[in-house]
Amino acid sequence: MPLKAPQHHSRGFVWMPFLLSGFLALGIFIGLRLSKPAASASVGINGQMPASEHNKLEELIRYIEAKYVDEVDRKKLVDEAITSILRQLDPHSSYIPSDDLAQVTEQLEGQFEGIGIEFMMLEDTVVVVSVFPGGPAERAGMGPGDKILAIGDSTIAGKQLSSSDVIRFLRGKEGTKVRAAVVRFPSKTPRWVELTREKIPIESIDAAYLIRDQLAYIRINRFSATTDKEFLSALEKLGGQNKPLDLILDLRHNPGGYLQQASNILSQIFEDRGRLLVYTEGRTVRRSEYLTTGRAFFPIGKVAVLIDEGSASASEILAGAVQDHDRGILIGRRSFGKGLVQEQYLLSDGSALRLTVARYFTPSGRSIQKPYQDNSEYQDDLENRIQSGELISQNRISLSDSTRFFTTNGRIVYGRGGIIPDLFIPLDSLDLNPQFQELKALVPSFAVQAIQGNRTSFPKNSADFKKKFQISESMFQDFSRYAQENTEGALLKNLDRLEDDLRLLIKANIAKDLFGASDYFAIMNTEDPAIAMAIKKLSSPEPLTELSPKPRRK
Repeated sequence: MPLKAPQHHSRGFVWMPFLLSGFLALGIFIGLRLSKPAASASVGINGQMPASEHNKLEELIRYIEAKYVDEVDRKKLVDEAITSILRQLDPHSSYIPSDDLAQVTEQLEGQFEGIGIEFMMLEDTVVVVSVFPGGPAERAGMGPGDKILAIGDSTIAGKQLSSSDVIRFLRGKEGTKVRAAVVRFPSKTPRWVELTREKIPIESIDAAYLIRDQLAYIRINRFSATTDKEFLSALEKLGGQNKPLDLILDLRHNPGGYLQQASNILSQIFEDRGRLLVYTEGRTVRRSEYLTTGRAFFPIGKVAVLIDEGSASASEILAGAVQDHDRGILIGRRSFGKGLVQEQYLLSDGSALRLTVARYFTPSGRSIQKPYQDNSEYQDDLENRIQSGELISQNRISLSDSTRFFTTNGRIVYGRGGIIPDLFIPLDSLDLNPQFQELKALVPSFAVQAIQGNRTSFPKNSADFKKKFQISESMFQDFSRYAQENTEGALLKNLDRLEDDLRLLIKANIAKDLFGASDYFAIMNTEDPAIAMAIKKLSSPEPLTELSPKPRRK
């Protein structure tokens, strides 16, 4: 999430066409909705536009088309105008142009149509980082480290293409074919492979592994249409069907997604039936309650949920239910504060409207939505948290509403501004260190290069790698030279101070490329204070939940 939203300024009469196009877009939008009775009913449009207002909009359309001094891009003006109109409502009602809808939808639906690879642009070459098991690329013999030199009739090596350019070459309708020229070290002769595109799942679970016997770690990056199935599959692979597992559920930086998916996972955490998890209510939307199903397939013991300022929406629903019912302990920092529910409606040109239709409330009755009347303050919320010191000290947590709510066991909790965790973990100073962040961005590409041609020199399995492999002095010097070539030299003056953290990061990225994402997190988590706190609390015989810190009132 950017610290600041881009600001658009205009002077004099330059803004007049945009204002007129705004009225035009509003008229078109309302007209489209009214022309589709079923869709109109679903968004609560109950009346007809007065004839005089409708005629006025028609007049504006004719004047703009017939009289305006310059040629205008009608589609662009309408798109901009709709976005401007929605900006007057709330920060999460949005317009999705038709060109962007497919990419936005596939992230939530949990699949895309392609050949099944993860790649990286290494200088001017496409390098395969991983292949999806059982996908078209793996069946064609492609693997990590392969370089793609050409796709179809287009040479892509040696050209300054963006990742989105490459994606457009590789993705396509299911069943269509694409040819690619691939070379694998040490060979310099490319071979052509023919691939048939198919549906490739986008996993919403980054990692799932056992930290120790009966203690599982699962990290969810978003709540897509397949998250609940992925969650159950992860528990099964970790042996959850044989014995109860204590669970560390990592929702940090998870922006949310489908509410139903969060509810489904909560039904696995709560074994009883009919327990209230969350409810939604809006001006034209009746109260709708989400309850546990009583069909928990695997026994789950103690629970720790990790959240931070990037945990939003469905993540807050899950965290709020766990906290309100005292089912587990929340660790981290105050969550984002998004408690608005959107529904998506397709428009006639293939674009879509995501409109806020309701608010959601945790079981204790909390609305987590932070105030949004001041749009600039809303957009700058993360920057304000940094400047106030809230991310460093729990005593600096400040909410706009100090109304008290009560958990099942009578603990006091607060709403209107995010979920406050039970145990606070300050932000790592490295996350605000621009030097480290720039060096960190170089590590994935360095790791790919370090592996190329040297795969046989690394331990053959992840257990041996995590236990025995260390970043040698020569490899770290290689990274220093790589950083020297790709950054300003001044950034490397204090490299010694960052060396331990960079070594850990390099090892984790090599593990990811060799064995998978779970191994990346397994290595990074060894130095994560939130994970250490979760392990400590889950291992203690003492009750998990503690009194939450009381925020200051603005």
